[in-house]
Amino acid sequence: MNQEPDRQDLAEALIRSSPRRDTYAGWQHWRKTRGPFTPAPQLTFTEWRALSPAKRSLHDLHRTATHVNLPLQETPMSLKVARLVNRRIRNNALKTRPSTRAGVMVTGWGYQGKTETVCEVAAEFEDAWLAMHNYIHPGVVAGTRDLHAPVAYVQTPVTAKPKSTCQSILDFFGAEARRLTLPQLIRQVADSLDDHGTKALILDDITRLRMHRADDQDTLDLIRAFMSMNVTLVLIGVDILGSGLLRQGRWDPQRRQWILPPSRHARIHGLEATQTERRFDLVELDRFRYSTPDQIAAFHDHLAGLQANLRLLKAPPDMLTGGNMPEYLMRRSDGVVGLLERLIEDGCQEAMDSGQENLDEALLDDIVLSLDDPDRDPQAGEIPAIPGSSSPAPDTAASGMNPSRPSRARGRNTTFDDHGPESRTGG
Repeated sequence: MNQEPDRQDLAEALIRSSPRRDTYAGWQHWRKTRGPFTPAPQLTFTEWRALSPAKRSLHDLHRTATHVNLPLQETPMSLKVARLVNRRIRNNALKTRPSTRAGVMVTGWGYQGKTETVCEVAAEFEDAWLAMHNYIHPGVVAGTRDLHAPVAYVQTPVTAKPKSTCQSILDFFGAEARRLTLPQLIRQVADSLDDHGTKALILDDITRLRMHRADDQDTLDLIRAFMSMNVTLVLIGVDILGSGLLRQGRWDPQRRQWILPPSRHARIHGLEATQTERRFDLVELDRFRYSTPDQIAAFHDHLAGLQANLRLLKAPPDMLTGGNMPEYLMRRSDGVVGLLERLIEDGCQEAMDSGQENLDEALLDDIVLSLDDPDRDPQAGEIPAIPGSSSPAPDTAASGMNPSRPSRARGRNTTFDDHGPESRTGG
């Protein structure tokens, strides 16, 4: 049956904006419109040729939009992360005791889907939480209409300081932050989280903090104070174990959690809770592996899911899963989901432009991956090494990122430390 492209579906797909999630309005817009992209109709080559030139061009545009908006697929790695984050946020949201809420650290290398996985879990929690309270803030003051924000998403500033971190959180709510001292900013953050009924505070790109800088050490200390504000703190970063963020912590083998000392900001500003230790669950969102039968099957399932969403006119049923293609794609992407999708995305465009209308190794060999992104910090590991480039791709197994077997974190750079007057006088 001939399926002609729907002009209205395409128009709606193309005008859908990609809002920044680090403001209340942007987060709400993303949460409400995060449904799956409406893909182009699946046409055979004969059906496509039967279209008029105008409709054929319109369909090609819709196919391109489909290939660059592939849906987020669940993987065994993302499912492990989602279960922990979901459990921690939901359990903490139902607690009524004034104890410190345990937090979650999500680690992994760049382009592995950490942010999207956490945000999807948080959005599902917010959907359920709002529905449970009939979309009304349960703690609202009579006669007012405070915004109800069960989830706040904040990106860590590239040059993070205690003040700029507080300002980024207040910017999410649109709260006033000018001309305030640090103690006033901390109190304003605590008041904003409480006034808006925030249950989960997501701090993305947390490993932008450099632990050899005093400001960054103060910022991490401040972040621990947020755990006293009755919110679940979710920190997302690259190689957290190797970044130095846990250098003051210790691994508790009984609780299987990282224990951090209390924050001096909490003690100074009256935010100290009854519990004196800060606990974090550390979970890794790893890349695909290709060593065991289960790992191979999981990667094949992922490839099958990708192909089901492609709209190439001459694609065989096993285009991505047949022959040596799985091994080739694993070698080109090193199992990193973001690299794999970029390779498929660019390959589909080349297949359409050349008229080949299918993917094979010869075509993909000509695709050069480039990950220049002004919103990502390469020095923080947010952009992974590309297989085949001059620098090898990072191996998470070698870096000791498995929290079940914690290894010693990389030593902190002490070049800029001040060792006191004796060290300067030689005494």
